[in-house]
Amino acid sequence: MANQEGRLFVFVGSYAGDADHGVKVFRCNEVDGSLTLQYEYGGLSNPTFLNVDAARGRLYAIADKVNEHGKKVGEAVSFAIDRETGALTELNRAWTVDNTTCHIQRDEESRFLTVTSYHGGMIGLSEIEADGSIGGVIDVIQHTGRSSDEEPQDRPHPHSSFYSPDGRFLFVQDLGLDRIVAYRLDAEAGKLSKHNETVVHAGAGPRHFVFHPSGSFAYVINELDSTVTAFRYDGEQGLLTELETISTLPDSFEGENGCAEIAISRDGNYLYGSNRGHDSIVVYELDQDTGKLKTTQHISTEGGHPRHFALTPNGNYLIAANRDGNNLVTYRVSESDGTLAFTGLTAEASKPVCVIPVYLTS
Repeated sequence: MANQEGRLFVFVGSYAGDADHGVKVFRCNEVDGSLTLQYEYGGLSNPTFLNVDAARGRLYAIADKVNEHGKKVGEAVSFAIDRETGALTELNRAWTVDNTTCHIQRDEESRFLTVTSYHGGMIGLSEIEADGSIGGVIDVIQHTGRSSDEEPQDRPHPHSSFYSPDGRFLFVQDLGLDRIVAYRLDAEAGKLSKHNETVVHAGAGPRHFVFHPSGSFAYVINELDSTVTAFRYDGEQGLLTELETISTLPDSFEGENGCAEIAISRDGNYLYGSNRGHDSIVVYELDQDTGKLKTTQHISTEGGHPRHFALTPNGNYLIAANRDGNNLVTYRVSESDGTLAFTGLTAEASKPVCVIPVYLTS
C-alpha cells in the first residue's frame, strides 16, 4: 500500500562535469520500490552531496568552482523544490571555503549550513537567508594535526558534520585525525567554538555519523578499517563515551574494503552501513538498552562502490547508490527484523554519490 504522507521523491547528487546532469530527481513508487526519473539538472561541477529541507521545500548542493586564481574552491547552491512535481528552480550560488568540499549539512531550524572540506582539512559555516537562499560565510575552522605518518592520515581530512539532536553541538568526523571533533554552536554570534574531541582507535578513519532516535547513543562508520564504533551520548554535556567497535565485514572476506555511509531505522532497532569493496550493506540489530550491535545480514548492493544509501522516511525501503555501478538499487526492509530483500529493481544514474528520499506535501 502506498504511504499517505505525501509524494515520495528521491534526490540524487553525483560526480559530474558542468555539462553533465549531476543532480537528478526520481519519483519512488511505494508499492514496488521502483524509481522513475523525473528531472535532471546540469551546470554544476561535482554536485556530490545534497541536503533537503522538506518542510520549506529547499534543496542544497555542494559543487566545485574555479576562482580568479584558477584554483578549485567550494560552492553551495540552493534550489526551490516544486512540491507537486519535485522540479528544482535555482535560487542562488555562494562561495563556501577555499577548497573543494565533500559534505553539506543543515541545522534543524534551517539557520545555518555547514560544509566539510576533505582536501582542505576545514569546515565552513554559512547563513541561510529567510527565503532559503544561501547567505555569507560567517565562520571557517581549520583542522590541524595527524593520526600517523602514512597517507591519508598524515593530515586532517574532515569528512562530514552532524548536529546534535538539540542543535547545540556540531560533530565533525575527521578521517585523518582519527577523531570526532565537537563544536559548540553560538547561533547569535554565528560562530563555532571547540567543545571537545573523541579519539577513535588508530587507523579507523571515521567518516559518517548518526544519532540514535532516543538521543542516548551515537554511531560512527570508520572508512579505513571497516568498522562501526558505538558510543553512549550525554546530550547535556555533549559527550561521547565509547561502548564497542564491531566489523562491517563477514569473517570470510579477505579483499580490500572501505566503508562509506551509516543510517539507523526510525524506531532505533536496526543500524545499516555500506561496504565498498565487498560491495554490500551490513545490517545490525541494536540493543535499545545497551546501544550495542549484533550483525544479522550482509547483502550485495548489486553494483560497485556503494558510496551512499538511505532509508525512505517510513522505513519501508532502502535505496543504495553505487558510484561504479552507475545505478540506484532498492531493497524492501523487513518489519520483523530489519533485514533487506532486493526488489529486483534498479535505476540508471551516472556516478551517484548521495541519495535522499523525502516526502513532499502540498
